Amino acid sequence: MSAALYDVIARRRDVRAEFSGEPLDPEVLGRVLAAAHAAPSVGHSQPWDFVLVRDRAIRSRFQEHVATERATYAADLPPDRRGVFERIKVEGVLESGLGIVVTYDRDRGGPQVLGRHAIDDAGLYSTCLAIQNLWLAATAEGLGVGWVSFYREAFLRQLLDIPERVRPVAWLCVGPVTSLQAQPDLERHGWRVGRPLAEAIHHESWRS
Repeated sequence: MSAALYDVIARRRDVRAEFSGEPLDPEVLGRVLAAAHAAPSVGHSQPWDFVLVRDRAIRSRFQEHVATERATYAADLPPDRRGVFERIKVEGVLESGLGIVVTYDRDRGGPQVLGRHAIDDAGLYSTCLAIQNLWLAATAEGLGVGWVSFYREAFLRQLLDIPERVRPVAWLCVGPVTSLQAQPDLERHGWRVGRPLAEAIHHESWRS
């Protein structure tokens, strides 16, 4: 069983181009969302919500916004980096068939959230743990997940009528895939190479 978990972690990818467009089985979606909802959270506040976006018109509006933000980012890149970036697909909003927008409600759990008194962002961290649970469960189910980051929070809040106090943390493209890449996209396209684990480990202090 432990080997299966490590295998899922190793196979997890940020998917953009590999979505098959096939519908997502409701029972599978239920299991994936249940796994996300089982994530640990500060003070057991469970500060997340999941907005399921299937409507193609809404997804098209979001995709157009993402394309605009992508172009803005590309315009600021030096020519050599821009050339690399042009080969990288940054979203599968329409191809995936389902968007899951994960939000963070700071007010969830009341005014005294146990464990958040010294670290105000602990609730946000908890929401990211729910996203990781969702991602790993989806991978185990043979689904792909792509986290779209080329958007403005204010746009997404207005698009989905999200309350002002609630922060949209992630638009996740979710759906069946034809395959998962053996190598992360940004490495395959030459944008950035992952660093070895040894470089990330420190002993007793940061400088050691």
